[in-house]
Amino acid sequence: MVCPLFASEAISQRIRIDYHDDQQMRISHESIYRWIYLEANSGGQLHRNLRRGRKKRRRQKRYGSGRRFSDRKCITQRPPIVESRQRLGDWEGDTMEGQKSSGLIVTLVERKSRYLVATKLQDKQAARLAKQTTNALSHIPRKARKTLTVDNGTEFAQYKLLEKNACLDVYFAKPHAPWQRGANENTNGLLRQYFPKGSDFRSITEVEIAKAVKRINHRPRKCLNYQTPYEVFWKEVRGALAI
Repeated sequence: MVCPLFASEAISQRIRIDYHDDQQMRISHESIYRWIYLEANSGGQLHRNLRRGRKKRRRQKRYGSGRRFSDRKCITQRPPIVESRQRLGDWEGDTMEGQKSSGLIVTLVERKSRYLVATKLQDKQAARLAKQTTNALSHIPRKARKTLTVDNGTEFAQYKLLEKNACLDVYFAKPHAPWQRGANENTNGLLRQYFPKGSDFRSITEVEIAKAVKRINHRPRKCLNYQTPYEVFWKEVRGALAI
């Protein structure tokens, strides 16, 4: 399992939090990148630990499924508060595929905190996905389960079963619009550092997935003012449960 570096900006800002009284503990994210790329030009390998493992930034291709379900609830029917990320409990879901016929990983990301939940899936059988997703969310307090936004893949065809058993409302993003599940797309990119495209998921255990998820949930994020998803999610949950 790869142990990647944090994004350089996250490193520079988290240092300010952890060493707020020490002015010597300061470095800009650009300085970190320059140092890594300079090292790479000399034959070094540190750039491989960057999020994309590349020397240059590249545009990501947009993709999505065009499949639809006639009785589904479209993202346009989703409560407006979900878009604002003002409350906890609104999730985005997707599946991350490995080598052909080797299985998938179901990923669920809470929109406000970017907290990740993931579990292994044998195949795209819809009933199995609904069951596995329900089991994965069973560890999340009921007050932190309100909505789930997914794409139009056939693996989500049993979404009504998921709504019933996981106690949340499922909405579908528009076809070919992965940015409508941006938190999920971004977090899948982080998880790919541990389980690259083409990996044989049959050899990956739930323990390995749990370790990768833990590292991602403890990774400072710029969008969270360099707090971690774990810090934001559980602080909010404990506050909600105290009401």
